[in-house]
Amino acid sequence: METTLIKPEDTWLLWAFLAGWAAVSIYLEQKYKWASKVTGAIIALAGALILSNLNIIPTDAPAYDAVWTYVIPLAIPLLLYQANLKRVWNESGRLLILFLISSVGTVIGAYLAFFALSSFIPELSKITAVMTGSYIGGSVNLAALSAKFDVSEGMLSSTIVADNLMMALYFFVLIAIPAIGFFRRNFPAPHIDRVEQSAGDEDGTLAASYWQRKEISLKDIALSAGSAFVIVAVSFKIAEIFGSIIPDEGAGWQLLGGLLGDKYLMLTTVTVAAVTLMPKFFDSLNGAQEIGTYLIYIFFVVIGVPASLPLLIQNAPLLLIFVFLMVLANMVVTFGVGKLFKFSLEEMIVASNANIGGPTTAAAMAIAKGWKDLIVPVMLVGTMGYIIGNYIGTIVGNTLGGF
Repeated sequence: METTLIKPEDTWLLWAFLAGWAAVSIYLEQKYKWASKVTGAIIALAGALILSNLNIIPTDAPAYDAVWTYVIPLAIPLLLYQANLKRVWNESGRLLILFLISSVGTVIGAYLAFFALSSFIPELSKITAVMTGSYIGGSVNLAALSAKFDVSEGMLSSTIVADNLMMALYFFVLIAIPAIGFFRRNFPAPHIDRVEQSAGDEDGTLAASYWQRKEISLKDIALSAGSAFVIVAVSFKIAEIFGSIIPDEGAGWQLLGGLLGDKYLMLTTVTVAAVTLMPKFFDSLNGAQEIGTYLIYIFFVVIGVPASLPLLIQNAPLLLIFVFLMVLANMVVTFGVGKLFKFSLEEMIVASNANIGGPTTAAAMAIAKGWKDLIVPVMLVGTMGYIIGNYIGTIVGNTLGGF
């Protein structure tokens, strides 16, 4: 029986830590360049990991359950409010094609990595589903799919640690690519050429440059939060109704029930439909992206809580190989097909980044590099990953479940 300084029933103290450490992680990421390179997600996770292994906070508590039950479902629609399908295609059609090609690389890597390591890593079919969604859309998909496939907390924590380490290493690679002679000689780089011809450097971290202060009103907050609550409630109720009326007999019915009765897939579908049908309303809301991202940072803190160091040492090295294979396949397909169809080097970099890290990291990299013409397109294209990642991850998980 674990004995910790803060007890599981100390709900307000635990919420103070969850919300407070998420805020500290964001502050550090935007204030200091070292923290921006490490990323706020890793800082959030690491702080919780350290405190739980020092027996300061418990590894299981009702406050953590509330994050899974309420915080994650609310974060998903808030982060999807820019996912207008018509606008994604009209403004970013060329980059969207490359992003989808890059997603194929993720799926290829998922199957290759699974069959290479399935004998060595427990729960790998579930983890493969989660990481497929994550490496097509980012942490939003990871949150939804890990809840859907019910990955054990210890294995999920180990996977998150391996994933964040891999993402950090891969982002350094992507950042370094424009400076490598091989890529500059063999790939067109018009955005880099334009930046090199212009003068001036921006101060601050890439996170601070992306999350700049914007005008926001009480009405924005009220409509963003209120609509998110309504969308979650309606989506979960629809999924519950479908789940109760669709028969559980036969593979076809089970597949249909799994899709229509899945509350996270229904949440994604209802949100995207609403945003596409009512673009003016959702475009007018300032702050939804910020609120949703802050909620996801609370999720990162919770993910670090049950991370047992012995389990990390036991599983993370193999999981690191697993995610490395997925990322390598994504990179090979993205740059190989991108070269074949004459995409620019910058387009390949941000498309792969949007797959592996999500739209915010890709947009932040475009901002940091000064590729201003790619910032909005990659943000829009990356939100497409939020949409398709849950579906593709679900399909991958269901097909691998029998192995």
